[in-house]
Amino acid sequence: MKSFVEVPANSDFPIQNLPFGVFSTCENPTHRIGVAIGEQILDLSAVDDSIWAGIDANLPSAFKQPVLNDFMSMGRSVWSAVRKTLQDDLLAEGSSSQEKIAACLIPQATAKMHLPAKIGDYTDFYSSVHHATNVGIMFRGKFLL
Repeated sequence: MKSFVEVPANSDFPIQNLPFGVFSTCENPTHRIGVAIGEQILDLSAVDDSIWAGIDANLPSAFKQPVLNDFMSMGRSVWSAVRKTLQDDLLAEGSSSQEKIAACLIPQATAKMHLPAKIGDYTDFYSSVHHATNVGIMFRGKFLL
């Protein structure tokens, strides 16, 4: 699988690894969702909504949010369909959407990355007996019974 987007040989973001994130630029300080490829970010909020037809009716709206929460809540089947659409139809070498997609690419060097999700609830710190023991040692010190 090869992309029309130039991807350096040592890149962490070839077409096989398309990580989602939230970014902004000086020209457009709005936080928006994108996917990294090579040294570029594909601005998913700028991609033509019709590209997502047949995946999920709420997908265009989810990609216009300032965080990934709505997209993440759609589940694995939607995530997989989006990734397949990105790899096969949008970013693939010879894609019929190449001109439209090229207009939505932002150089990573000009982007500022942001926290990709809004965390709404408390996350339990005590995820194991080892964490609980270590926290206890930090407060009480180490002692033998």
